[in-house]
Amino acid sequence: MKTLMGGLVVTALFSVACAPQPQQENIVKDDFDFAARQLKFALTQVDSVNAAQKDVQGKKKLVSPRTIADDGSFKMVASRDWTSGFFPGELWYMYEYTGDDFWQSEARKFTANIEDQKTNGGTHDMGFKMYCSFGNGYRLTGDSVYRDILLQSAATLITRYKPTIGCIRSWDHSRDKWQCPVIIDNMMNLELLYWAFRESGDSTYYNIATTHARTTMKNHFRPDYSSYHVVDYDTISGEVLHKHTHQGYSHESSWARGQAWGLYGYTMCYRETKLPEFLTQAEHIANYIFTHPSMPEDLITYWDFDVPDKTNEPRDVSAAAVMACAMYELSMYNPEKSAQYKGWADTIVASLSKYYRAPLNGAYGFLLLHSTGAHNFERDVPLVYADYYFLEALLKKQKLESEGTALL
Repeated sequence: MKTLMGGLVVTALFSVACAPQPQQENIVKDDFDFAARQLKFALTQVDSVNAAQKDVQGKKKLVSPRTIADDGSFKMVASRDWTSGFFPGELWYMYEYTGDDFWQSEARKFTANIEDQKTNGGTHDMGFKMYCSFGNGYRLTGDSVYRDILLQSAATLITRYKPTIGCIRSWDHSRDKWQCPVIIDNMMNLELLYWAFRESGDSTYYNIATTHARTTMKNHFRPDYSSYHVVDYDTISGEVLHKHTHQGYSHESSWARGQAWGLYGYTMCYRETKLPEFLTQAEHIANYIFTHPSMPEDLITYWDFDVPDKTNEPRDVSAAAVMACAMYELSMYNPEKSAQYKGWADTIVASLSKYYRAPLNGAYGFLLLHSTGAHNFERDVPLVYADYYFLEALLKKQKLESEGTALL
């Protein structure tokens, strides 16, 4: 048994999460009211960690929540971790919804903690880290310092671009296994490059992002529009060497969050380029996901679509939240399917709200339970990026219904 703070028991979380909650007249308001209370509790948990590491400085300092560890402890990460930008992003979303300067103040504090990443050329996750934090901050405040940091971050990211391959290199680890691995997740980091193109006028950013998206579309997807997780390229010829699914059930399986990254990524690429090929790709991926025979009725996918026996397999709330964000936006681009697309997103949001929320003042302040990072780690736990995309989906839903656009 793994004990959480306040005597909550991890092994009992499923029954807690699946106990139906009262139907709310305004689901967005109810979820943000819950998030406000829960995130204030999360800040107290962060304060406890900060008190314990008051003498820690530099790269080892823990700055952002990530998950609950296997031993039931609260896991925070340093700025170099790929998830470090999501908690600041959540705080910016709280500020966006409430207009309360308390959330802006907290968002600025946590955002500042990861500024050192703007020159970290050893990672492809610059979009996840810097655009979710500084990007939302700049969008909401117009702070010119944030703009400069974002432009530096984009300039750093494109140093990883490999012209021979036509992609931005993903991982630098496991060089004995891969020459130049490119993961489907990388589609999400292209948004920072499109932003940099709009802000700077430098077409280099646009061209790299678009070429990466096209190369990924060519090599990552199977005929049914499911996606591999990793494609490994020859660094000299640019040819494909291997196609793997590193975090999924098997190399030929469809890892759920990978499908979600692709769906969101190509929807975003269509928004930024208006190239029909990207809209077509996004719609094909959506059709694969939402008509898949293993998709549960509540549309909260299992962690991999192709796990043979799902009896005891966990869901992946993080994948579902990303899918909802994408579908709210995709509903804007095809009038004939708009209602269907929005309906799928609404079902996900309703399911997350009613059955997957964490207990108030429990789970260290995470918002949602039952995410899964991979087949062999972070299984059936809260994950900070699930919370981030949950709040984003709520904002998109509200804006789509009130203003006719899901664009934040």
